[in-house]
Formats: sequence, structure tokens, C-alpha cells
Amino acid sequence: MTRVLLYTGKGGVGKTTSAAGTATLAALRGLRTLVLSTDAAHSLSDAFDSAVGQEPTEIDDLLFVQQIDAQRKFERSWGDIQTYLRSVLHMIGVDPIEAEELTVLPGAAEVLALLEVRDHVRSGRWDVIVVDCAPTAETLRLLGLPEALNWYLDRIFNAERKMMRTFRPFLSRGSSLPVPDDNVFDALRRLQSDLSDIRTLLAGPDASVRLVLTPEAVVVAEARRSLTRLSLYGYRVDGVVANRVFPAAGADTWRRQWVAAQRGILEEVADSFRPLPIWESPYRVCEPVGVEELAAFAVEMYGGDDPFARATDDTSLWVDRHIDTDGRTYTLTMPLPLASADELELARHGDELIVTVGSYRRVLPLPAALARGVVAGARLDEGRLQVRFAPKEAVRPAVPEVQELAQGLTAEYHEQLARREAAIGEGR
Repeated sequence: MTRVLLYTGKGGVGKTTSAAGTATLAALRGLRTLVLSTDAAHSLSDAFDSAVGQEPTEIDDLLFVQQIDAQRKFERSWGDIQTYLRSVLHMIGVDPIEAEELTVLPGAAEVLALLEVRDHVRSGRWDVIVVDCAPTAETLRLLGLPEALNWYLDRIFNAERKMMRTFRPFLSRGSSLPVPDDNVFDALRRLQSDLSDIRTLLAGPDASVRLVLTPEAVVVAEARRSLTRLSLYGYRVDGVVANRVFPAAGADTWRRQWVAAQRGILEEVADSFRPLPIWESPYRVCEPVGVEELAAFAVEMYGGDDPFARATDDTSLWVDRHIDTDGRTYTLTMPLPLASADELELARHGDELIVTVGSYRRVLPLPAALARGVVAGARLDEGRLQVRFAPKEAVRPAVPEVQELAQGLTAEYHEQLARREAAIGEGR
């Protein structure tokens, strides 16, 4: 199977250089390699000091580079839907330019760019695919969007399609608004299938994310949050690149102060991200540009490690079954490294568990065995969220810390759900 590596980090920390260097090293080791960018601000051509096209461009033996045209991919996959939405806005008097902007789904172009990754994996042409992602915040939204959009497509558009089949004859007679035909709904279903493919690929055993940082307190703090949020969505992080580390040898007084300051932060990085490997790259006189310098950068950064080995840690959900005094119970465990209880909120709605960490939320469909029970307790223990489900008749009052953990979110979620359902009802 093709090994897929995604590099992300706060803007300006060197993620493009790290991705390009890793790809160059893979090609030197005899692996047929593609490195591509999903970042709207493409810079791979600058890193390789070579022209790069919208299709894989050979830069060196076994090394190909591509800068994806996300807009073209967006128009191809979203075109039928966008055309219908524009026609509706036109009928109600919205300016055509404004209609064009209003029908662009935020983040969709970047997500659809990942379809190119899926297609390349399916082709079987590559041993390694390295992805230079957008900066951290955009990447988190990008990686979380497939699952979120699938949730809405499953609930809203399936119901909408059934309703339209029933009422289309009546609507077409008494309304001047265009009625969506099956092409629109088919386009939505294709989009849903594409998003499921992306999710399956990126959360699978052959894909992993690497966080790139510099030894600065603000950058490290964001990398910590990124690790937690990527884990929330079930994506595997298998390493951290610490870039622009001042070498201690031959340092003058001014540089020794920087070395000491960075060393303290790097110790904090090791403690925070253990047991992940931390690959350090020294501060260079100039930015590595071109195949030779990028290869030297990667060789020094990885040392004797194999950066293309599959990750062995499991970041997925799992369920344990127990038989105790309450009868048959289940515990759902989700890795949430570096999460704290004060930013974690839980809620249950029907057959779904809603987990929120800070401003990021994931809706987890529960398997039947868990959906039949009720939440009997929850705790955050050493970076793992454990939620206990028990038969309804066996549930005891939740302990105070569990009540505090979930306090407020259930009411908030139901209020949001009611507002959303009311909005959908008004639209009908």
C-alpha cells in the first residue's frame, strides 16, 4: 500500500521544507514518490527551485511534484449543486457576483483537493505520497470537514430528496423558484461518497500526520492543541519535527542564550509529545532550496530513523465489554492526548455521542450495543477519554465529576438542534 504522510504546522515554521525534504529522501531510497500541496499558497516550486504544474512533474529520478488546482477540482465536483443554488439566488434578486460568492462552501475546495490524493493512492503508481498541508488551523478544519459534511448530508439532504420527490409536481406548478432535479441530489451523493473515501484514507493505517514546529512557546502551544484535535477526529500523529534549532557548538554569548532558551522549550516538547519521536533540524545559514540541499536537510533531521515506516500506535476508538454487578456494560475509549477536563464537554443525543474539545466538535454515531444503553459515567485518564455505557435499568446517579464534565453541553446542544430544525422547517 502507498504510504501517505501529511505535514502541517503554524505558518512559517518550515512545513513545506520538511515535506519536500522527506519526499526527496524517499526518492533517494528508491521509492517512487509524489509530493503535492493542498495549501492555497503553493510554495513547493520555490522549495525545489523548479517549475511545477497541476499534474505530477518529474523533478528528479523517482521524484514528482504537483501543485493541485483546488478551484478546478471544486468546480468539477460541486458544479451541479452550485449551479442550482445560483439559480435560486438569481430568482430572488441576489446580485450574480454575490450569488457566486454565497454558493462557495468554505473549505470545500481544500477538501476536494484531497480527492487527488485518493486518486493517486488508488492508481498504485506511488510508494510514498507526501502532502504539504495548509497551516494548522486550516488543516484541522479541512480534516474534520468530511465527517461533518457527511453528517449533514445523511440527515438533511436524504430527507430533502424524499420530500422533493413527493411534492415536486405541486411545487413546479405554483412556484417560480427552480426545483432541484435528481442531478443535484446525485451530485450531493457523489460528494458524500468522495468525503467518505477521504476520511477512510486519512484515518487508515497507511496515513499519518506530522506536526512541524519551532522552539517557541506560542508555536509549541498550538502544536499541542493540534495533537489533541487531530486525535479527536481519529487521525494518527506519528512524529514531530522541531525546526530551526540553534546548534550549541561554537556559540558566542548571544547565541548561547538562544541555545539555552530553546533547550528548555525542547525539553517541554519531549515531555508533551512523548512517546512520539522528535526530529530536530538545526538552524541553517540559508533556507534549503533544490533537491541536493533538501536531501541533506532530511538526512540530518531523521538521523538513523526510518521516516517511512508505518506507525504502530492506535489512535482509533475502541470498545471494551464487561460483565459486572450492573450486568453487561461497555466502555468506549477515545485517545485525546494533552486534553484537559475544563475544555472537554460531552452530550448524548439519540444514537450519537457529541464530544467537544475547545471549539472543535465531533459527532460519533454509536454502535447498536452502546446506543441501547445510557451513559453511566465518563472520565479523562492519562490522555484517554473513557465513556461508560450501561443498561438503562442498571444506571446509578452519575458521580459529581462526571456531572461537572458534561454540565451545560446537553442543554446547549438541544437548543442548537432546535434552532437548526426550526430553520429547516422555515426553509420548507
